[in-house]
Order: sequence, then C-alpha cells, then structure tokens
Amino acid sequence: MMKTQVEQNFSDFYEKWMGQLEDHLGVLLLVSREKYSQESACEALYNKLTAHHKEYYTCKWAAAHEDVLAFFSPVWLSPLENAYLWVTGWKPSMAFRLVESLMRKAAAGGGASLAGMSEEQALRVKIKSEEERVEREMERQQVAMADRKMVELARLESVARKKGDSAAVSQVNGLVEAAVKGLLGGLEKVMKMADCVRLKTLKGVLDVLTPLQRVDFLAATSMLQIQLRKWGKKRDKCCSNDNIHDLELK
Repeated sequence: MMKTQVEQNFSDFYEKWMGQLEDHLGVLLLVSREKYSQESACEALYNKLTAHHKEYYTCKWAAAHEDVLAFFSPVWLSPLENAYLWVTGWKPSMAFRLVESLMRKAAAGGGASLAGMSEEQALRVKIKSEEERVEREMERQQVAMADRKMVELARLESVARKKGDSAAVSQVNGLVEAAVKGLLGGLEKVMKMADCVRLKTLKGVLDVLTPLQRVDFLAATSMLQIQLRKWGKKRDKCCSNDNIHDLELK
C-alpha cells in the first residue's frame, strides 16, 4: 500500500529518531553502570533525552495537523508496536510500573529508595484521572460518528446517488467533507490531550527521582521502546517468510 506524503516523511523521521534513541541508550547504560557517576553527567544526559522526546512531539503535532489519521494507524510501526498503543502512543500509567520495577531492583541490590514516594503516589492518582478523561473524550469522538447529522448525511448521499442527481451528490459531498473535517479536528484534540498526559507523566516521574534514578528510568523506557520495535520487526520478517514458503508449497 502506498504511503501518503505525511506517512513517508514521518516514517523517515521516526527511523532516524529511533536510531538516535539507541545511541542515547548506549550512553545511558554506560552512566548507569557507573554507580558513582557525577550528578552533572546525569543532568546532561537527562537534558539530552528530554530534548530528544520534545523533538518527537513537535514533529508529531506538526505532521498530525496535516493528517491526524496517520497517527491512529501508523505505518511506521509494526503490528506488535501498534497493539500496545494508547491513543497514538504509550500509556502514561505504564511509567509507574517501570518505576516499581526499578525500585524493586534497587532494593534487592541495597540501592537508594524513591525519594519522593508520597509525590509519586499523588502523581499516579492524578495521571489515572487524566487518562480516564482522555478515554471519555475519545469515546465521545467515536460515538459522534453515529450522531443524527452523520447518519442523515449518509442517507442523503445514498438517495442522491440512486437518483443520479450529480448536483445533489456534489452538495452532499461538500457537507460530508465539512463534517469529516470536524471529526478529524476532534481526533487531533484527543491525540494532543493524550500526549500532554504522557509529557506530564514523564516530567512528574523524573522530578521525584534522584539524578542516577533518572538515568536508570530513561534507560529502561528507551530499552523497552527499542526492543519492542526489534521484536515487532523480527516477527514481521518471520511472518513474511512463512507466507512466501506457503506460496511456494502451493
């Protein structure tokens, strides 16, 4: 299937962005292994990674303004990656699971505990509430497709086509385009709402971690994203080879 210009441009950007993330991960793991790393080194890495993520969302929002549907069924991701999407990206509450895993690992090794435990708990409750708000808005947008106006437009277009009335068809098409534009605007709004919750979660979690814990957290999130992509690509390649083998047998 042919990619749209937006899909092609963002696919190229994302491939490059993920390559840079993998480079950053190598440095994160190196600093993470140095348990007595200087705070300045951790801070520099933190700034570099947050700038990298900011670049992603800046490009995403610009591209989505041209074609928001591309982000609800992204061709640059594998089916495995797509299966774990929550409103065009990672689910914010997943970050707290990662923090829990890191804290358990640190405790087992006699490492530092979470400094801002109460702040983390408060953030968790707040983010859960905001996730639910996004989900309610997404549901509202989906239900809007079946409202009386859209159903009536579908009926009018069908009637006009049956009658062969090209002028009426043209008029209805204009109304349909305007209605669809409104729906797409609603989807863009929900996408940005979800992204804002993601960014708020990322900032909130990093704010309650020590400099070295930040490095560990950013390394864990980056590794998860990179490995999921590699697993997805590997699975796609295996499925493709199986399909070719089946065709050869036939």
